[in-house]
Amino acid sequence: MAAGGGGWSCPHDVDGRCGKVNMLPCDPGMKGCELYGRFAFFNDDKNARLREKRAREARAAGPEGGGMKPEGPAGAD
Repeated sequence: MAAGGGGWSCPHDVDGRCGKVNMLPCDPGMKGCELYGRFAFFNDDKNARLREKRAREARAAGPEGGGMKPEGPAGAD
C-alpha cells in the first residue's frame, strides 16, 4: 500500500505559471490568485485581504446580542 497524502492541483497552473495572472510564476495566494483572500496562509503577507474581509464581516454583524445592554437583577431599582 502506497503512502497516502492530500493534494490539490490548480486548474490555472500551466507548467508552474499562472494562466489567470498573466502567466506569472505560480505563487498560491498571490494577488489575483483564486485563493487570494479566501484562505489563511503560513506566509502572513498573503493574509492581509483575508483579515480585511473578516473585519468587514464582523462590522456588518454588529455587536453581539443585538447591541442591547442586559438589564440588572429584578427589583434592583
